Amino acid sequence: MEEKEYSGPNRELYGLLNISPDASTEEIRKAYRQWAQVYHPDKYQASNMKEIATENFQRICEAYEILSDENKRQIYDIYGMEGLNSGLELGVKLNKAEEIKEELERLRRRKEQEKLADIRPTGSILANLSLPHFLDGDGIMRGMAMNSEVQSQMSKRIGIAVGGNLAVTGNSGRGAATAVLKHQISSVASIELMASAGLHSLIGIQTTRHLSPHSSATSGLALSLKDGSINLSNLWTRQMSQTSNGNIQLLLGTESSIAVGWQKKEEKMSAAGEIKFGTSSFGASAHYTHRFSSKSHGRISGRVGSNALEFEIGGGRRISKFSTVRMLYSIGIQGIFWKFELHRGGQKLIVPVLLSRYINPVFAAGTFAIPTSLYFVLKVREARAAAAKAQLLLENVANRKRNKQTEVGGLIITKAVYGSVKALKKQDELEGSNDDLASQVIDVTTPLNFLVNDLGQLKLHEGVKKSGIMGFCDPCPGEPKKLLVRYTYNGENYQVVVDDCEELQIPHEAHKL
Repeated sequence: MEEKEYSGPNRELYGLLNISPDASTEEIRKAYRQWAQVYHPDKYQASNMKEIATENFQRICEAYEILSDENKRQIYDIYGMEGLNSGLELGVKLNKAEEIKEELERLRRRKEQEKLADIRPTGSILANLSLPHFLDGDGIMRGMAMNSEVQSQMSKRIGIAVGGNLAVTGNSGRGAATAVLKHQISSVASIELMASAGLHSLIGIQTTRHLSPHSSATSGLALSLKDGSINLSNLWTRQMSQTSNGNIQLLLGTESSIAVGWQKKEEKMSAAGEIKFGTSSFGASAHYTHRFSSKSHGRISGRVGSNALEFEIGGGRRISKFSTVRMLYSIGIQGIFWKFELHRGGQKLIVPVLLSRYINPVFAAGTFAIPTSLYFVLKVREARAAAAKAQLLLENVANRKRNKQTEVGGLIITKAVYGSVKALKKQDELEGSNDDLASQVIDVTTPLNFLVNDLGQLKLHEGVKKSGIMGFCDPCPGEPKKLLVRYTYNGENYQVVVDDCEELQIPHEAHKL
């Protein structure tokens, strides 16, 4: 149970400074000074070295700023970076976990309200491409769709949104224009008036009310201007925990249905699922997104029902402050697809490419393996490059410490390797090898020699993943990892292997060979 708790998402900053999650203020300050002496940009003249130092020094400073502040540290331990980024602050009135939770939710709601600028445009362009059509000589474009919306906050209580969409498939097309007027009646209730003109013209009204701090209800009525039919909708939402909520939606009309949904969002992951039953159809969908770092994420989703069967997997990467690219692989009853997406601000460019109308196992495996392998190769290569840069600045101090320990017959790390359990078992066979197993480990001899203290001792703390330590990285994402350390002490040879979140204290008599 303890291992599960320790390996949670809110331990990265402790790993970065190589301190215990229970470290005192003095221990945090001491660790910060140790790393700052190496990574302070003013210590380097060469532009490339200064750039490496600046990048790592900023990470160290952020960790120190959070962990040295009692309030920020408490928020980080409970809610991670999400809680800190929301602006949550503790005070005399916020001592209990439930009070902290309520304050965080209040700040989240306020942050969402602050996102409403005077004018906020959003939109997307979808371009459907088809490789089979192209090979048949019919052109590569299957269809195109565009939609755009502009939201404006007219006053503190009144907002409007105007939008439209166009879609073309083959020789047919459709379009629509919509307008919504929203009025905040009170702090717990709002009303919306909407109208749509196009193929499915309608007018409607919708009201929302917060029933309690953790639940809300929305009711709506829509009148079709085409056939005069009336549709009623009801949505009930309730917060189930500090990171998850559930909802039930009931639609009554020409296409009646009932749906039950669930959403969960944490600092490193988000997930959602829905089951829907209609008068003539049923379906279920789910997705899971995991953030590997502040810049990259992976995603898995699936849909199944009376008219859908699809599985999708892929990942994305933030390439600038406002832009993210994503590549997805999809297989289902409509065929095999690659999907490319570019997100910038509130705008999206989505390009699905149909690779095959038929599901051939060999072709499906190949089209999945190529982009997936490329993504993970690039991700691991980037992490290795960052670790190598961090080790480069540690090298001089690590060598001085090693020479000092050599003079007194103290602790010398002769070999330290971190990575895949399978690869570590064959470590002796991998010396100088470039095969797949060798690529699943990283040499961390330099950072461990740097962490040896003046007394000739080294300690890595329990509950902190070793991939977060300066000079380390995760060489094999998703696989169990261990750390192998070979060292000498008083002229004797020692060896130890520890799990990823297991404590390491050396020298220790039990490690003697």
